[in-house]
Amino acid sequence: MAQLDQAPGSGSGFNPLEWLGSQLGRLVVSVLVPGVLFVVLWQGFIFLRDSEAPQYLIAIIAIVWGVGGAAALYFVSNWIIERLGPEWTRRLQPFVFVGPAMAILAWYLAIPTLRTLWLSFFDRTSDNFIFLDNYIDIFTDPNLIVVFRNNLLWIVFGASLSVILGLLIAVLADRSRYESLAKSLIFLPMAISFVGAGVIWNFIYEVKDISAPQIGLLNAIWVGLGGEPQAWTALLQPWNNLFLIIIVVWLQTGYAMVLFSAAIKGIPGDLIEAARVDGATEVQIFFRIMIPYIWGTIITVATTIVIFTLKIFDIVLVMTGGRFGTEVIATAFYRQNFTNRNFGLGSAIAIVLLLLVVPVMIYNLRKFGEEEAFE
Repeated sequence: MAQLDQAPGSGSGFNPLEWLGSQLGRLVVSVLVPGVLFVVLWQGFIFLRDSEAPQYLIAIIAIVWGVGGAAALYFVSNWIIERLGPEWTRRLQPFVFVGPAMAILAWYLAIPTLRTLWLSFFDRTSDNFIFLDNYIDIFTDPNLIVVFRNNLLWIVFGASLSVILGLLIAVLADRSRYESLAKSLIFLPMAISFVGAGVIWNFIYEVKDISAPQIGLLNAIWVGLGGEPQAWTALLQPWNNLFLIIIVVWLQTGYAMVLFSAAIKGIPGDLIEAARVDGATEVQIFFRIMIPYIWGTIITVATTIVIFTLKIFDIVLVMTGGRFGTEVIATAFYRQNFTNRNFGLGSAIAIVLLLLVVPVMIYNLRKFGEEEAFE
C-alpha cells in the first residue's frame, strides 16, 4: 500500500512544492470522491421517491441502495484515506466512522433544535419578532403553570414509585422459588407501547351510567363494594393525574426491577453472609449493604425514568387528551403547535422541555461514562 511521500529534508533533490501539491491533491480526492458518491446516493433516493413503480419494489430497491450505498461510501472513503499516509490517516480516519452519524445527528437533531429556538422568539405566525414574550407567557399563564405542576407530579410519584417498587420486587423475587415467572409477569408490560397501555387502562377506568352495568374493571369493583361509578380520569385535581401516573408505574416498574435484579446478583454472597454472621437483620443488610452497593444503578434507573416522565405524552393524549387539568408539557406543545397553530408559543414550550431534559440526560451519561452503575 502506498504511503506518505518522504517528508521535507529527508532526501536529496526533494521538491517541497511538488510534495505539498501531491498531498493536497490526495486530500482533495479523499473529500471529493466520497462527496460525489454521497450526492449520487441522495439523487437515487429522490428518484425512488418520485418513482411510480410498485411500493414494494421501491422499498426493496431503497433498502439495497441504502445499505449498499452506505457500505460503498465507507469503504471508498477508508480506502482513499489510508493512501494519504500515516499522519493524515490518523487525523481523518475517525471521521469516516463518526462522520455519518454526526451528520445525521446534525441534520435531524441539532438543526431542527436551533430552528425551533429561533421560532420561539416570534409570534404565532412566525412573522413578527417578539423576543422573550413567549417564555414570559409560559411562566405567567395559569394554565401553563398547571402543566408544570402536573409534570412535577409525574416525576415525584411516577418516577419514585417505579424505582421503589422495582427495587422491592427485585429483592423479594430474588429469594422466591418462582423468580423467573414473577419477573416475567412484572416485566411483561414493557412489551406494550404507551399508546397500547393507554387503551388498556381506558377499559379499566371505563364508566357507564349508574343504571347500566359497569364494564370498566375499577368501576365494577367499586360498585360491587357499594360505591357509585366514578369518572376516574375526570375527577378534581390531583386525583385524575394520579390515576394516569399509575399507568407509567405499571409500565416502568418491570424495567427498574430487571436492572436492579442484575445489580443485586452482582453483590458478593460472602459479604451478605458475613453480615448475617455478625448479627445483621435483613432490613439492615438491605439498607447498609445492598443500597450502597447498587447506588450507581439506582441513580441511573431513576434519572432514566425521570426523563421518561418529563417527556410523557402518549398516555395523557390517549386517556384524556390533556383535558380535565391533566395536560403536561409535551401535550401543551402539541396543542399549541398543531391545534392552536401558535408556532411561537409551541416552539418555546418545546425548548423549555428540552432544557428540563438535557441536564438529567447529561448527568445520566456521566454516570454511564464513569461506569458507576456497574461497580
